[in-house]
Amino acid sequence: MGGHRSNQHPVVRLCATVLLVGAWGLAATASASCFDVQVSAFRELHPLILQSPARALAEVNARIAALPPGAAEREPQTVAALYAIRARAYGQMSLTHPERAAARAGLALLHDPTDPLRLELLASYDGSFSSPAAVTKATAEIKQARALLRPGSRSDVCLQISEGFMNVVRDHMSSGIRELTDAYLRSGADELPAAHVGASEGLALALRNMGDGREALSLIDQQIRWDKARHAADDLSGGIYFRGEILRSIGHYRQAIAAFKESRAMSTAVGDTQSSAYADLRMCESEIALKHFRAARLACNRAAPVLAAGHVTAMIKETRVQFAKIDLADGHPGRAVKILDQVLHDHGTDMLAFTVAPAYLTRAQANAALHRYADAYRDLGTYLHLYQAHNRANQTRLRDALEIRFQAKQEFERNAVLQRKLRAAAHRATKQRQLMDWMEAAGIAGALAIALLSYILVADRRHRRQLVVLANEDPLTGLPNRGRTVQLATEALAAAWAQSRPLTVALIDFDYFKTINDRCGHAAGDHVLKEFAHLSRGALRAGDIFGRWGGEEFLLVLPDAALDSALASVERLRLLALGIQIPCPEGRTEEGLRVTFSAGLASMAEGLRTLDEIVARADVALYEAKDAGRDGVRISRARRGSDSEPLRA
Repeated sequence: MGGHRSNQHPVVRLCATVLLVGAWGLAATASASCFDVQVSAFRELHPLILQSPARALAEVNARIAALPPGAAEREPQTVAALYAIRARAYGQMSLTHPERAAARAGLALLHDPTDPLRLELLASYDGSFSSPAAVTKATAEIKQARALLRPGSRSDVCLQISEGFMNVVRDHMSSGIRELTDAYLRSGADELPAAHVGASEGLALALRNMGDGREALSLIDQQIRWDKARHAADDLSGGIYFRGEILRSIGHYRQAIAAFKESRAMSTAVGDTQSSAYADLRMCESEIALKHFRAARLACNRAAPVLAAGHVTAMIKETRVQFAKIDLADGHPGRAVKILDQVLHDHGTDMLAFTVAPAYLTRAQANAALHRYADAYRDLGTYLHLYQAHNRANQTRLRDALEIRFQAKQEFERNAVLQRKLRAAAHRATKQRQLMDWMEAAGIAGALAIALLSYILVADRRHRRQLVVLANEDPLTGLPNRGRTVQLATEALAAAWAQSRPLTVALIDFDYFKTINDRCGHAAGDHVLKEFAHLSRGALRAGDIFGRWGGEEFLLVLPDAALDSALASVERLRLLALGIQIPCPEGRTEEGLRVTFSAGLASMAEGLRTLDEIVARADVALYEAKDAGRDGVRISRARRGSDSEPLRA
């Protein structure tokens, strides 16, 4: 399931192994075959995959073993159909190597490039690759096969979905969404339901990878409803797994864990141990995000041996990264470093791209815990480089999304013109023909208009959400701006008072920041602020509030943290700041410059009730840190009159 099933195409499993599992996506072989395969052996055995791919595999293996000598020459269609069932069953179980071998054996028996059975095998074969180079080659093969088919035919639409998925996997988001949207419109819910659901799942995957998890949820629910109606237990577990992945991507970890548990139970019931292991791995990752490390270790312990037996290096390494995070949280940084040294020995070239940066960050944290600061700074630098590359990729996706939105509107306008022409032509026909033509044209144009309007609505909603983000976000660092920080901090303070729980505020101000700007330029100063924001977000808890307060000042609000634990958190940030390199242009010198900050801490435990009072007290402590020589942290001491200190801008 982290190589999970799309209801039609093995390429979706590639998505699961790569996009869903974090950047590649979903899974598998179509239980309800998209292709119109009429071979009796295929049609007889195919429904069994709906309920249990393990039983289907056992049955087809028995039939292949019982084939008489020369059967492949005498009945190539029948034998190829058995290999297609074998490939599909392996695919449903996320076993890519045997799936590919079975598909290759079936392809060797068929030579008509337009045969639906051969195209079924081709989709299984090309959809089971997971390396970027192999996916690029597979995309070219699918495109070549489509060139021989009648445009808009059933086989063409099915391969179009495969091609769309592969383009999404290759991060060619614009062309991928275009192909999937076109296939979605061509298939129509009643005409080709398997293809229609597969295309909607592909669009859900693309939206999820562009950060629009809520819209992706509404699309994947189409698949879940369809699988429930067909009582397709194994495919249903895949859809629920994907739902959990989307929930995890938007930070709804508890709901995600519930979905993974449900998916795991369904996969276990049908003998799909690999998919159960993927669900365990995602549960482990979600439990870590919630800091439930004991539950996380139990889930990872279940996943590890099954994933190791599957020989998928990327997934094995991802599991080890989760173990390293747990070891670090349990106070065993040496053990965590040892694991991550093995994982990153080849710089992550055999890992899924989205898993490499967190591995470097975790090793940096473990090295810092061991006081190996040089190693920690080096890993933090690598993490930052990968993080920036990820941000650039996200910007490209956003541009693609806006381009598609514009093209969708143009397409809608063209279809409006076409609709008027159809009505005029119908007017000149006989009454009966006029009625028939009008109904047909209205049905096609209406479905197209609804689908395009729905897509435009998705894009418009995403645009409105982006405007809300911009209104609350500091444009330089991406952190909450001052207004948003005040709002979040005030809410956290009210909750802390209502629940009688501690809360500490830290005011952070960089030392000699004007000197950095004067000697190395404002671009260097901006770089320091952005890098500090990126590194700090990775080091803080999910519930901590961290925003830009103004200039080179930051405000940190730590709910459920007394002064001692808050001091430890700010000290971690101070050590991260020390490792930031100042990029001084040629001809200027950064000699003697380093990145340090001073910070003041104040707690509501001092009897302070408003945010202004607490920040004012933290501000006093900040000045004490500056007066003491900078590059340090001071804790507020309650003093008469300090409550009235004004906030600094």
